[in-house]
Amino acid sequence: MRVLGAVPLHGDLDDRHSLARLAGIADAVLHFAPPPPARENPSRGEEEAPQDIRTRHLLAALGNRRSLPQRLIYLSTTGVYGDCDGAAIDETRPCRASSARARRRLDAEQRLRAFGRRSRIAVAVLRAPGIYAADRLPIERLARGDPVPADDIYTGHIHADDLARLAVAALFRARPGRVYNAVDDSRLPVSDYFDLVADACGLPHPPRLPHAALGALPFMKESRRVGSVRLARELNFRLRYPTVAHGLERFRFG
Repeated sequence: MRVLGAVPLHGDLDDRHSLARLAGIADAVLHFAPPPPARENPSRGEEEAPQDIRTRHLLAALGNRRSLPQRLIYLSTTGVYGDCDGAAIDETRPCRASSARARRRLDAEQRLRAFGRRSRIAVAVLRAPGIYAADRLPIERLARGDPVPADDIYTGHIHADDLARLAVAALFRARPGRVYNAVDDSRLPVSDYFDLVADACGLPHPPRLPHAALGALPFMKESRRVGSVRLARELNFRLRYPTVAHGLERFRFG
């Protein structure tokens, strides 16, 4: 980073005191840190807290001086919509976060947008689904032959390069307080996504089972076809990889 002309400042979002040097130095902030992971052994009957303590620490550090950033982009998740039973949705869909992690993401969104209104900072939220790239593919699952849902469980995707480009576009063009779904045009069932990756990697298609019979990952338990009416209209953004098939074309696997 120093070679590129940047000056890195080390901080730990789990340690509020380590963030003191961040105050008053940035005109723009890209906040991509996830919420803290769930505790491994919560007390019996105790529900996981819905607050994102890392975002609270960051806002406390940014807001303790008069020189505030002018723009802030937060990377959230389409998981805040919860299970939509496969319905096609856009940014106007009410949030019904069901998992503890998605509730913490929603808490971060709400705190950041309130901070923006209160401090007159242009805060925008990018809600991303499954992010894929050459090093972010379910190759190990496919190699093990893990089953995938036979039901039409829909999930969204975006190529990591497109997401990075979108974050830059939002930094300059996003409307204050606005939410944008950072998704491509795939609208794929989970099983079709795994088949596409298997074909790209020269691996067999995974077996299919009803999702109720699977010890499924969280993203396989919620179904939604997420679209965006705002990326092109408001950000004037064009995807370099409009579908997963386009994104996988550039990868070469032995």
